[in-house]
Amino acid sequence: MPLPRTSLLLALLAAMAPVHAADTTTPQTTPLAPVHVHAESVDGYHADTSQLDTFGSFGNAPLQDTPAAITVITRDQIDDRQPRTLSELARADAALGDNYAPVGYYQDIAIRGFPLDLATGYRLNELSLVGEQPIALEDKQRVEILKGLGGLEAGVVAPGGLVNYVSKRPADVHTATVGTDSHGSRYLAVDVGGWLSPSFGVRVNAAHDGIHSYVDHADGQRNVLSVAADWKISPNATLRLDSNYQASSQRSASGYQLLGGNTIPAHPSRTRMLGFEPWQQPVGVDASNSTLRFDYRFSDAWSAQLSAGHSRAVIDDNVAFAYGCFYSADCASGTTPGWFFAPNGDYDVYDYRSPDDTRINDEARAVLKGSFDTGAISHEISVGTSAFRRTIDRRPYVYDYVGTGNIDQVDPPYFAPSPNQPGTSVRRLTSWQHSVFALDRVHLGPQWQLLAGGRFVRLHERAYNDVGVPERDTRLSKFLPQAAVLWQPTGKVTTYLSYSESLSLGNEAPYWTSNGGTTLAPLLSRQTEAGVKYAWSDALSLSAALYRIRQPYQFAQPDSSAEGFTFVQRGNEVHSGLELNAAGRVSDNLRLTASVNLIQARAQDTGTPDYEDHQVVNVPRLRTAVYADYRLPFAADISLLGGWRYASSNVATPDGTTRVPGYHVFDAGLRYATRWNDHALTVRLNVDNLFNHFYWRDTGSSGGDSYLFPGAPRLARLSVTYAF
Repeated sequence: MPLPRTSLLLALLAAMAPVHAADTTTPQTTPLAPVHVHAESVDGYHADTSQLDTFGSFGNAPLQDTPAAITVITRDQIDDRQPRTLSELARADAALGDNYAPVGYYQDIAIRGFPLDLATGYRLNELSLVGEQPIALEDKQRVEILKGLGGLEAGVVAPGGLVNYVSKRPADVHTATVGTDSHGSRYLAVDVGGWLSPSFGVRVNAAHDGIHSYVDHADGQRNVLSVAADWKISPNATLRLDSNYQASSQRSASGYQLLGGNTIPAHPSRTRMLGFEPWQQPVGVDASNSTLRFDYRFSDAWSAQLSAGHSRAVIDDNVAFAYGCFYSADCASGTTPGWFFAPNGDYDVYDYRSPDDTRINDEARAVLKGSFDTGAISHEISVGTSAFRRTIDRRPYVYDYVGTGNIDQVDPPYFAPSPNQPGTSVRRLTSWQHSVFALDRVHLGPQWQLLAGGRFVRLHERAYNDVGVPERDTRLSKFLPQAAVLWQPTGKVTTYLSYSESLSLGNEAPYWTSNGGTTLAPLLSRQTEAGVKYAWSDALSLSAALYRIRQPYQFAQPDSSAEGFTFVQRGNEVHSGLELNAAGRVSDNLRLTASVNLIQARAQDTGTPDYEDHQVVNVPRLRTAVYADYRLPFAADISLLGGWRYASSNVATPDGTTRVPGYHVFDAGLRYATRWNDHALTVRLNVDNLFNHFYWRDTGSSGGDSYLFPGAPRLARLSVTYAF
């Protein structure tokens, strides 16, 4: 049984005491059998491994020996910060930011300035996860973030990176959590698990979240149920099953748009729901996600893994959507583009209904891992194959103009909903990826390692129109290489240089361009990264990475067409940056995570001078994120929690002339850990945005249209967790 370090120290001192008491006598020597003592400490904010390096694309190695920037958000961090949404979770690392993340809707983020692909950028236990869903955190042990290209890991994927959610495993745990917040939300969660026999264990998580939003009319609810089971079939064979279900219902809040296409709204409201109409229904998302993994160890050197995953989200999309100003008198002259708000703050209101929007991801994978020597050189290899299928079934939606409101109105006037109804569901997309991949980690002595590998992917994607007629057929095959060299001058320091390639799908042209609705060709991305990782101690790690990512630039290019724009791929979008990270225990009383991301994101050789030599939209040059947990030395049961987030000014237009200002946000909290009836009791109080500072958290886009989302006002969350 693991012993605390303090107990081990006391035992050693007690063993030494008789020696000093008897040192006047002749020493007696008695041979004893060696005693092996194993001690563990819970480091909380620090992680040594991740699925991405253990089962993924970097071989079976700890994070210290991984030639990539990977952030692990541990369970302790999730418990202390109490995030409920992806946007709140993304605050943990400065390389992450929102990209179209409305309140009440599924959200997306950007990593290193590139938005993730909702189809392939999110994973559950290393298998594809439908990104069009609010993803529950109650049943997750940690969240792993690969920053940079993931071509070897996932094939066709956006260049920003990947987010991998890791499920909790069976353990002897019985806890209940109740909570509320300063808006009156109600929260209840239970986490129960145990080993029913020496070889079979189960863990169940359930939660209910009664949401009282800071946005008017956006109250909602969320219910979660998940089951994890481990079966140790034999000493060499293990089967793991994870399955979760979540149902959420909440009205979605529309974002602001630039006034006249170039002006930030002067007096925005964080609490106002733009376009609200009383007939507007909540956005409902029913999602289920399951993974099954079989591990078999042939010997100490060879093992195999077979895994399969199924992810399904059904979205009932309902919104009185605030968008553009085509019907506003202030835009009648045509000088203001209709896809922005009017200069006077007018916006059009649309009745948008798209029920039964069904997204399904299925993936199967087989991996063989082994190690062997060729003379003085050691090899660790991984070879495998995978098949991935994604389908989208949708009904022809209702998207009808019903009236015009203004951003200064608390609620717009009442407008009658459209009498039209959605059509019959049809298949809109079928996408297949078949891949084979291999990686060899070569040990060239005690200080040098070489990684070389790649993935050969074959993509076949077919898109259909509203009546099920094929309108696009994409077929391609591509080899995506990955290579890295590592130098370890000491056991605590690892330096690396890596190169990788990745493939992502082209974007669909916005409807207001001359080729609206056309999907552009797939994009090849390239990344070079150099980094250093330093293990300050067993509980604290430091890292730095320099990176450069290049892919073709996609944008609406001004031209002489009737629409005035054509969506093209021309030139390159180049993101070059420096990341600094620290995570773990600094002292006995202080734990922290800290990160800095300094990035230059430029469009080059676009043929449009106004779009060059300035920062790309929604990529602040500088972000920082710090979160600390300080246990009071005079009151060991009480810990002070606090955080600081900073982002520099953020570009909101492709020509760089309009920016939202930078911001500082401070968070504070308190954790009190005690016992009640001889059971652990933990009270947590968090206050986000302590000084209630207004800021724009997001200038991202969706479907080619740009939006502005305010950050949340001050919010206090209180929770009590009891181990029964």
